[in-house]
Amino acid sequence: MLDGNGSCTQVKHQWKHMGVQEKKAAVQEEMKRMHQLPTNSSYAAHRLRVLNKILQLLSIQRSATQEEELQLLFAGLSL
Repeated sequence: MLDGNGSCTQVKHQWKHMGVQEKKAAVQEEMKRMHQLPTNSSYAAHRLRVLNKILQLLSIQRSATQEEELQLLFAGLSL
């Protein structure tokens, strides 16, 4: 997911500096966008599963491993 400009690293950096509410708002905004796509879209269905996983991880006390997984999920979405 890393392009020549380091955008994946930049997204990870932005994610670390966002508060929990900001993270949730960004995920929920992306979910709204996905719900506008056709219901039979496999892309939208997969992305919604990932977004739901992110929301789940945001709502629990996370271990270091879960925090890293959350950062990787978010960086992969490029919100």
